Amino acid sequence: MEDYPMPHHADSSRERFVRTLNFDRVDPAWIRWGSFIWDETVAIWRTQGYDGRPLDDVFGLDRLVRVDPWYGPVPPFEYQVIKEDKLTLTYINHEGILMREFKKHRDTSMPQFLKFPVENEAEFDRFVQERLQLNRAQRFSEDWKRQVSSGGRLQDKVGKGEEKAAVSSGAGAASEERWPRLCWADRWGGFFGALRNLMGVEGLCYAFYDQPALVEKMMAERAQAIIDITQEVLKHTDFETFWFWEDMAYNHGPLVSPALFRKLALPHYRRVCDWLHRQGIRHIGLDSDGDIASLIPIWLEAGINMLWPFEVQSGMDVVAVRRTYGRNLVIMGGINKKEIAKGGEAMRREVDRVMPLVEDGGYIPELDHSIPPDISWPAFCDYMAYLKQRLARG
Repeated sequence: MEDYPMPHHADSSRERFVRTLNFDRVDPAWIRWGSFIWDETVAIWRTQGYDGRPLDDVFGLDRLVRVDPWYGPVPPFEYQVIKEDKLTLTYINHEGILMREFKKHRDTSMPQFLKFPVENEAEFDRFVQERLQLNRAQRFSEDWKRQVSSGGRLQDKVGKGEEKAAVSSGAGAASEERWPRLCWADRWGGFFGALRNLMGVEGLCYAFYDQPALVEKMMAERAQAIIDITQEVLKHTDFETFWFWEDMAYNHGPLVSPALFRKLALPHYRRVCDWLHRQGIRHIGLDSDGDIASLIPIWLEAGINMLWPFEVQSGMDVVAVRRTYGRNLVIMGGINKKEIAKGGEAMRREVDRVMPLVEDGGYIPELDHSIPPDISWPAFCDYMAYLKQRLARG
């Protein structure tokens, strides 16, 4: 397909991004294609005409670059295969989790989690001592420093496995643009998600009731670690927005009582958010799948003012969320990927549905999570063309 030109205008992408978060009028609108694509989607797209280049370059879009280091276990656990058969592989991953997964279609099926590294306070204390120290030499490696000095890593690189190595400053014709920067604590930047990595969903949900002192201890450790690691990041670069990661809800609501989560987690969110605000970081986001409606008030009270991805199939409606929270909340995502897969009039109706939020400000339109293989390459191209048309981006 024909390439789109990169945007050229008086305001840099970085400035327009910040103005969007501030609910200011932005022309042209700040727009990216999304965050992540399934590996299977990429493979199918290549049979449909996609040539493998970064989608930012193909469509001439803005981009959000990452400057974060790894917030999780350092040193990582050694990858260790425990058992293998014709269909599955059982192994210990880099986070110390024993898991079994299919050899084929790994990215389109959920693994089975067999054992997590922490069941009690003694195991948690040992894990912290061995894996969760600041450990500057490894956590802030020379490779990370080179990436940061070059601008960062592409947040929206095609294929999850390639994202970590993508240095943004050399990204095609766009290398002279000033892109906004994101510090994302990823799977270890939160007070449910990170603890889930330690204990598993079932173990953690029981621990909220059976071991509340341990849960609070783990939350306190994460709060201090997030502050310590981010403080080091700020010695090397600044950034526009910091993001937590939780993934603590399914399609009928959160995995733990909102009242209990508020009681235990809110003080730790506040501690981190207050510290970020003192560093001049005004825009603090959080990534959680599922139906998060009952959790939004907790996060707003903590000082978080951006959320993603607002999964439509879990009942999240960004138009309704905006009516409820107004300009207290920046919204990213919320475009139903199932409607985009249908193409044609269904796709156009879905894009049209969220356009009032663009006019209102404080909204970045994109799909309500990563791109699955049922969205064909032609359908995605049509979607991007129509979205850019509605946003008057050529």
